[in-house]
Amino acid sequence: MIRDFDECVRAVDAFLPYVDCWPVCDQSSPKVFTKHHDRLLPCIRRWIASDHVYTARFGMRMLMNEFLGEDFKAEYLGWVAEKQGEDYYLKMMVAWYFATALAKQYDAAIPYFEQRKLDPWSHKKAIQKAIESFRVSEEHKEYLKTLR
Repeated sequence: MIRDFDECVRAVDAFLPYVDCWPVCDQSSPKVFTKHHDRLLPCIRRWIASDHVYTARFGMRMLMNEFLGEDFKAEYLGWVAEKQGEDYYLKMMVAWYFATALAKQYDAAIPYFEQRKLDPWSHKKAIQKAIESFRVSEEHKEYLKTLR
């Protein structure tokens, strides 16, 4: 509910190190972020780069929530694809991000599957989630099945 962007980022930065589970990580979506996309991107990059699982997950979720629409750039997919880690909740976020990207930015996202740029687990899970989605066309689902 904080309306000042800088104050909100400071509060988020102070809070994230204490997040230790996905429900807490995934519940917060500060409204002020929507109004300041240009200022939010460097924060997202910093959060994704974090070694703390839930800080990185939060950054990927913010990228998914705020930048798969009008302000999308194909390079953002690489930010998530490049994130390394063995934690289940980190890998699940990568899969969730890419399943959502397949629904919203299919043409930009599909090369990541055709070229197998994701780790094998995230690759399979993202395809599974996309196939289960109502937002992915039947034609795209059938093609995704061939890329498992």
